[in-house]
Amino acid sequence: MADPRPGRLTAHEARQRLEHARNSRLAQLQALSETGQSADDHLLSTQAKAIQRVLKEINEAFARIDDGSYGACLGCSKPVPAERLEILPYTRYCVPCQRRAAT
Repeated sequence: MADPRPGRLTAHEARQRLEHARNSRLAQLQALSETGQSADDHLLSTQAKAIQRVLKEINEAFARIDDGSYGACLGCSKPVPAERLEILPYTRYCVPCQRRAAT
């Protein structure tokens, strides 16, 4: 699982980044729940759903590490650049495939 090639994240580094991203999102959810606003508040609800969606993506990224497919684009199967994985460690796509998926 560990990839010693320069410019690639090792499984350990990827897990660390994902843990950090997960902990940040969980803290955001906690802060939202402590605002005292009604759960019916549209903005609050939208924010919580977006955070939960990212948490799901993070969990899926952990599964990709476990099955050895982490870092490969789900669209074209090419390696996702390490710089992109550093910014979005849970991303499933390289930038060109992400753009195609978003349209």
